[in-house]
Amino acid sequence: MVLRVKLLVVVASLVSLGFSGAPTGPPKRAIVKNNSGVTPAGLCGAWVKEPDGGLFTSPNYPEKYPPDRECIYIIEASPRQCIDLYFDEKYAIEPSWECKFDHIEVRDGPFSFSPIIGRYCGQESPTYVRSSGRYLWIKFVADGELEATGFSAWYNFTQDPDFKDLGVQPPLPICEFEMSGPEGIVESVMVTKEGKALQTEAVDCRWYIRAPPGSKIYLRFLDYEMQNSNECKRNFVAVYDGSSSVEHLKNKFCSTVANDVMLLTSLGVIRMWADETSRRSRFRILFTTFHEPPCEGDSFFCHGNMCINHTLVCNGIQNCVYPWDENGCKEKRKATILDSLDHTNVTIIGVTCGVVIILLTVSIIIQIKQPRKKYIIRRDEFDPALLHEAFEPPEYELCTLRQATSCDGDVLPEDFPKLQRTSSKCIHGHHCGSQVSSTRGSRSDLSLRDSAAILSDMEPTIQPPFPLQATPTGRRNILVMKHSYSHDGAEECDLDDELYDGPTTSRGRAAVDRTVHRSISNDF
Repeated sequence: MVLRVKLLVVVASLVSLGFSGAPTGPPKRAIVKNNSGVTPAGLCGAWVKEPDGGLFTSPNYPEKYPPDRECIYIIEASPRQCIDLYFDEKYAIEPSWECKFDHIEVRDGPFSFSPIIGRYCGQESPTYVRSSGRYLWIKFVADGELEATGFSAWYNFTQDPDFKDLGVQPPLPICEFEMSGPEGIVESVMVTKEGKALQTEAVDCRWYIRAPPGSKIYLRFLDYEMQNSNECKRNFVAVYDGSSSVEHLKNKFCSTVANDVMLLTSLGVIRMWADETSRRSRFRILFTTFHEPPCEGDSFFCHGNMCINHTLVCNGIQNCVYPWDENGCKEKRKATILDSLDHTNVTIIGVTCGVVIILLTVSIIIQIKQPRKKYIIRRDEFDPALLHEAFEPPEYELCTLRQATSCDGDVLPEDFPKLQRTSSKCIHGHHCGSQVSSTRGSRSDLSLRDSAAILSDMEPTIQPPFPLQATPTGRRNILVMKHSYSHDGAEECDLDDELYDGPTTSRGRAAVDRTVHRSISNDF
């Protein structure tokens, strides 16, 4: 009976607890507990992430933290947001000068080389910290001596002042790609080609590259350009090694240059962020999977601790860090039109080329000879008689017969008249006695006997220029030869020089002949 009464009391109490209208405590807020964003995982205290913030603590908090510990916490906000960080008042870290020993280091960005915000230690908790962008990098260091309570920090996300006028970021389209194989191309145009997002929408796309287990991935940029260079809040290309978590962020590019990346795991993630004003940003990356030596089977050794698939050798694309896979590939390249030519085709081409060369040679010879032939023909047809008298060169004196001693030593009489040159012309730039004239039968170097014979033959046909009455002393005319050049090389001589008041004796004539011969020989 007693047992029944006790059983009824228990049931009644349970019913009263389940159906009573007594107020209950507020429901706990849903939280996400994981190790994403902290390294090493499980050894750095609590790490709690929530949609609008989270918290993290030093190891063993609120108890003393262990010695020789280094923990890194990386916080990432959504696009167009920044991070506010606060430290709890219960705070104690070993004090030291400039915090060289135990300390907390906070940097404005996702990397250990991002701009430093501050380094903290001692008994006073740090002040409020705000990031300039989407990331904060926090490191806690404890040496081997003098442990303390440690810290507890919490954070939340707020709107970035640089995007205050744009308002809240609208939901982003889902944009993810899966890729694998010995090689492949990752490029930004895939977003539009596969309809992942409109050209007017902001995108936050990820490409997951999966290599065989134990392999690694080599990334080489073939093309890269950011529409808003050096504005990482608007556009960037990031590379992750192992996962898409922020602690696995390997490199981030938002300037004008992007370097090749060597991943150490078999999972690589390429991420592209571009807001509405940066959709013309583009990139093109070649990925190659490889494993470390020794190279087994038909793998190709790249001379850089890389063994790649043999199908990538001589494929026209550089898959190794250095172009070892493309050196000496002429015999392995695709056949060209020259490779398809047989002996007959080569013979026809050779004969045709020979004929063309011969014709060109003949044409060149004709062109060289033709101008000279035309010149010779024009010279043969030249007629000096067509030249006008006005084109003849000016007159000049060829020689002067003056009183001198004869060649034979005879002295002329004192009353012997002087031989004067009244007119002399030389046609076409040549004169009597020149080298050309002498080679073409010039008669300038006549002997004394020949000169006397010519003068005697020509004397009867010459009329005195003045009446005989005007020369009572019996003046006689002596004509001296004037040479001119003709086309056939012959030379003409005009007899137009006069000797006034000269005697007609044989001795005087011989002296005159000698004088004429001597003067002509001296001048020519």
